[in-house]
Amino acid sequence: MWLVDFLFGVKKRDVQQQTTREPDVVPRLAPGTQISYNIDLIPQLRAEHQQLLKLFAMINKAFAGNDLVLTAKYLEDFRRGIQSHLLTENIRFYIYLEHSLGQDTESLGLMRDFRQEMDTIGKAVLTFLGKYKDIATRPDFSIPFAKDLEDVGKVLVDRIKREEETLYPLYFPVY
Repeated sequence: MWLVDFLFGVKKRDVQQQTTREPDVVPRLAPGTQISYNIDLIPQLRAEHQQLLKLFAMINKAFAGNDLVLTAKYLEDFRRGIQSHLLTENIRFYIYLEHSLGQDTESLGLMRDFRQEMDTIGKAVLTFLGKYKDIATRPDFSIPFAKDLEDVGKVLVDRIKREEETLYPLYFPVY
């Protein structure tokens, strides 16, 4: 039950915020959904980005120090973090945007392009993480891992920058 509450933003502070807002300024649900605007969502997603980048740096540092056990641990932490982030974006962000942008075909098209690209990136990152989950017991993975890690890092940094600059500003309340 807590997962449903988390995904749909039912938290005590949300309820408190809703009860303190003026009735004529309470955002509505995105048309055709049960998902409402959440003022905390974009800050949460940005904080998750920072945590993912921090974990990625920790993976790099552990690998550079030839600590493959710690590298594997951080890869698992990163996998859990990225899966959680992607789930939040898919349920609370993309579905809300898809339904709230309405007739704004240009913004809707941009959002759909971003979403499709993220699906591709997400699958590639999860494939990378699956491929190297046993790096602690497979030192022969070290050579290809270094290049693959660098490639994932470049894609991750570029995607986060573009999301935060271009896509996140499209998220606003529907009244």
